[in-house]
Amino acid sequence: MAEVKKQNLFKRFFGSIARYFRELHSELKKVVWSTPQQVLKNTLIVIACVLVVGVFIWLFDFVARVGIDGLINLFK
Repeated sequence: MAEVKKQNLFKRFFGSIARYFRELHSELKKVVWSTPQQVLKNTLIVIACVLVVGVFIWLFDFVARVGIDGLINLFK
């Protein structure tokens, strides 16, 4: 029965690093990158959504503050 000789640690370590970069390169070939117009459109949508949510939070905070101030003044 023939024995399988293991490679030394140095070859295994750098071989696994080389395999990682080969696989990384092949996976990056499959990526569909966005066009600059798509990136701009999506960025504007995110900014608009952040502003809308910010306004809703501000309104809720304002109404809650007025309500709490009203309750405090009611019980003074």
